[in-house]
Amino acid sequence: MQKITEPTYELPLANVDIHDDFWLAYQQLIRDVVIPYQWAALNDQVEEAEPSHAIENFRIAAGQRDGEFYGMVFQDSDVAKWLEAVGYLLNKQPDAALEQTADEVIELVAAVQQPDGYLNTYFTVKDPAGRWTNLAECHELYCAGHLIEAAVAYYHGTGKRRLLDVACKLADHIDSVFGTAAGQLPGYPGHPEIELALARLYEVTQAPRYLALAGYFVAQRGTRPHFYDEEYARRGFTSYWQTHGPAWMVKDKAYSQAHQPLAEQQVAVGHAVRFVYLMTGVAHLAQLSNDAGQRVICRRLWDNMAQKQLYITGAIGAQSSGEAFSSDYDLPPDTAYNETCASIGLMMFARRMLHLEADRRYADVMERALYNTVLAGMALDGKHFFYVNPLEVQPQSYRHNHIYDHVKPVRQRWFGCACCPPNIARLLASLGQYIYTQTPEALLVNLYIGSEARVELGGQGVTLRQQGDYLHQGEMRLSLAMEAPVSGTLALRLPGWCAAPQVTVNGEAQDVTPARQGYLWLTRCWQPGDEIALTLPMAVRRVKAASPLRHAAGQVALQRGPLVYCLEEADNGRELHNLLLPPEATFSLREGEGVLAGKTLICAPGQRVTPAAPDAALYQFDPAPAARTAQTLTFIPYFAWANRGEGEMRVWVREG
Repeated sequence: MQKITEPTYELPLANVDIHDDFWLAYQQLIRDVVIPYQWAALNDQVEEAEPSHAIENFRIAAGQRDGEFYGMVFQDSDVAKWLEAVGYLLNKQPDAALEQTADEVIELVAAVQQPDGYLNTYFTVKDPAGRWTNLAECHELYCAGHLIEAAVAYYHGTGKRRLLDVACKLADHIDSVFGTAAGQLPGYPGHPEIELALARLYEVTQAPRYLALAGYFVAQRGTRPHFYDEEYARRGFTSYWQTHGPAWMVKDKAYSQAHQPLAEQQVAVGHAVRFVYLMTGVAHLAQLSNDAGQRVICRRLWDNMAQKQLYITGAIGAQSSGEAFSSDYDLPPDTAYNETCASIGLMMFARRMLHLEADRRYADVMERALYNTVLAGMALDGKHFFYVNPLEVQPQSYRHNHIYDHVKPVRQRWFGCACCPPNIARLLASLGQYIYTQTPEALLVNLYIGSEARVELGGQGVTLRQQGDYLHQGEMRLSLAMEAPVSGTLALRLPGWCAAPQVTVNGEAQDVTPARQGYLWLTRCWQPGDEIALTLPMAVRRVKAASPLRHAAGQVALQRGPLVYCLEEADNGRELHNLLLPPEATFSLREGEGVLAGKTLICAPGQRVTPAAPDAALYQFDPAPAARTAQTLTFIPYFAWANRGEGEMRVWVREG
């Protein structure tokens, strides 16, 4: 696998400063509340929360404490993601106390590393002889990948190599273990993550072996004879996970995207997080190696996922069984799984696809996931979290109907499987990496977030500033600062939700019809102080699903800008399924109050179907039309639901 000569498309996080009020508040929440809270959780110091034991596992593995390993087999990854988030925060703002804590954790991690480079607390403490014997089920390469990502982020954030050296030693060990040479294991991970991590490690170190190893793991996946079957036989047919029966992860190879080589796969299948992590790595490899075949694979699987298996909220993974995709157009709202991590991985995949080609469809999905499911995964206080993100909730059913066992009507303080909370922290702390994409042809503006970016345009250093009130007014101004005029191209995304975008340059209206794949390419000789103004009218828009999506038949959802809205019991009372939104209803906006202060709410005249008398028959023959009473319907941003106590919620509302 050869490296291409074109410059990297990664805009360094250090080059982007966010000053947008909405997102600055979130990043401050991550720094001041979320990171300290999650550190306490990792140390089992949060009352009434499920224990983590993650830090204690490292102490035990390092020989500093006596005890037994506790938690998921991948518990190490929670610590790695926390460290990664810290690395991003330190990249933007020094914090001596936080850095000292992180350095101490890094020394603890280093103390666990074995002389040959191996690093995993579960196998070190609980099963030293079992390492690398159960790739299908036991997440060793997944944990290694997260540690590598943390090392890259911390190196960029602090310039310190300690964790990076640990990660390189681990990667070198993995490189010696896996491959097709004599004495090596021809295996690949059950849970992808190492692929995307190795690509990032290659970018830092420029060591070709890391890029080659990532390519090996991708190419080996799904080949026959199946490695998972072979290692299962070598283990004497023993299995780690018994949730759905013996060795179900081994037998259900589509769950791990291992049923076929990637080149043969036509649809998004299996565990949703595994899918998007894998495809993030494949897209990155396609960019780094200029592999046309991998580009085709990425586009094909993206299209199936985004056009037929994506929720309106930017969520994926419809079914709780296997936390997995179901089938085309099977998107139930109330039993939806929609793991928070899956939408984070979806954003990662979209970002890498933008590195392959400037196409709005990727940025639109990235924005949809960010403003809806990703934000919904964390409460506004930064201390409560959703693992599962349904589009309809009726708490009164949950105590008795076990098809909803995975759904929680209120966010939790922590989880036994706590992959989502630190994932949210690392995503929001690194948000600056998603706003822009640097290509040889242009600088793409993917997200409209108030920020200042130091970029290269036409071979010259330029500072691009974004200002405005995107979420409330749909207006942004972009200005350029540089020492001398420069010729180059800015490509501005014209969001798919906006019916009539308007763009001016220095007050002169621009024709938006020649937009290429949803981006308006502005090529000119830019002068210091040039200003671009975007007006993106944020009308409230009714969204209807395609006819094969039976779960939304006869219903409508509301979207304003990137925000999907929902009804909540706190504003509209119970039995939300009995509320109707007339087709001719007009919408008005109002500011939220209390915990919803600063949020824009949507109000509309609607109707409520009057409930039958309590003693009415459950079913009636040829009944008269049900009575209706007028009721104002109040919709709130989906990401803000469940911040006012337990209650019903509904995204799709009956139209009639």
